[in-house]
Amino acid sequence: METLSFPRYNAAEVVVHIRNKILTGADGKNLSKNDLSPNPKPEVLHMIYMRALQIVYGIRLEHFYMMPVNSEVMYPHIMEGFLPKINFHFSSFKDLFKEACFLFLEAKRTTRFLSGIINFIHFREACRETYMEFLWQYKSSVDKMQQLNTAHQEALMKLERLDSVPVEEQAEFKQLSDDIQELQQSLNQEFRQKTIVLQEGNSQKKSDISEKTKRLNELKLSVVSLKEIQENLKTKIVDSPEKVKNYKEKMKDTVQKLKNSRQEVMEKYEIYRDSVDCLPSCQLEVQLYQKKIQDLADNREKLTTILKESLNLEDQIESDESELKKLKTEENSFKRLMIAKKEKLATAQFRINKKHEDVKQYKRTVIEDCNKVQEKRGAVYERVTTINQEIQKIKFGIQQLKDAAEREKLKSQEIFLSLKAALEKYHEGIEKATEDCHAKIDAKTAELKKKMFRTQPD
Repeated sequence: METLSFPRYNAAEVVVHIRNKILTGADGKNLSKNDLSPNPKPEVLHMIYMRALQIVYGIRLEHFYMMPVNSEVMYPHIMEGFLPKINFHFSSFKDLFKEACFLFLEAKRTTRFLSGIINFIHFREACRETYMEFLWQYKSSVDKMQQLNTAHQEALMKLERLDSVPVEEQAEFKQLSDDIQELQQSLNQEFRQKTIVLQEGNSQKKSDISEKTKRLNELKLSVVSLKEIQENLKTKIVDSPEKVKNYKEKMKDTVQKLKNSRQEVMEKYEIYRDSVDCLPSCQLEVQLYQKKIQDLADNREKLTTILKESLNLEDQIESDESELKKLKTEENSFKRLMIAKKEKLATAQFRINKKHEDVKQYKRTVIEDCNKVQEKRGAVYERVTTINQEIQKIKFGIQQLKDAAEREKLKSQEIFLSLKAALEKYHEGIEKATEDCHAKIDAKTAELKKKMFRTQPD
């Protein structure tokens, strides 16, 4: 005990722990510090040790007062006070407790021993709490596992029910699945045809757009080249724009003058033919200027035509792009329509499945109701059969009773007839006996009368 490592309490703490953990009721209230120190009371310690053994080992109180049946004692009432102590001695010494703990009572040893008992009880309660908590967790986990297994089994059963199709609905299910497949194939075929047409139109439009863009690029290149030619011509004609403007104005004036002069020349051609012959250089220069003006006009016309063509091509490209956008929007609308049709098909399939499930549920309920009705019918049939059997038994008993009554009646009639015949015979015998008696009486009276008549004269 000296080498143990548990905490040691003083006498007051030991009393408090014993009141809270070991002794209950009046025993705990009556316990005081003087019962343990300085002189421990044996009966109090004996009671505490017995209660500790009851808590730890589950030994009931009556076990301490039991005496072996096979032991023969002359006076068992002498053993009443000694039995608890000897039984307690055997119960405590099986755990290798020392005799000094019970025989040689000291305050220090007693408090140390009680401290060990209290600490062991605390340790036992803590272990028990942890074990009960672990047991509760294990039980809850087992219950949860069982619930999950049942839910898993129910889910598997539901999956089997959903996957399986009843025999009476297989034809309808097959027809619906065939219709759905045909509808899906037709939708896919229509979608493919429309996509092919749209792709062909897109490819055609793209090829047209590429050709037009190529033509536009060519026209742009030609415009650029014409602009370069125009610039070159402008550079050849004049060096600066002011000079060009002045030159153009001069040219316009000169053209106007030339027109006027031409008119005058035409009018006075005949007159001034000789004078014109002396001015060949001026005429050549005018012709050169007219040719250049004609080239510029032709270039402007070409430029305007090219610009018009480029604008037309741009308009065509814009129209083609708008058509392409329209086609894309149509394609998107077709895709949305296809998605909507697929969604409708999915909703129809879902409704069909739901209808199948409702039908299955209704069939299950009907089957369950039929089974219940069949069970009730079987129970009623059993009851009816039992009642019929009881009725048959009762009828058979009644028939047996009737037969027995008939037999008894016949027997009673026979007995009655035999008794009647016997009574008649008895009555006849009585009548004969009375007649004989009357005859005898008459004969005796006659004899007596004769004797009386004979005795009178004498």
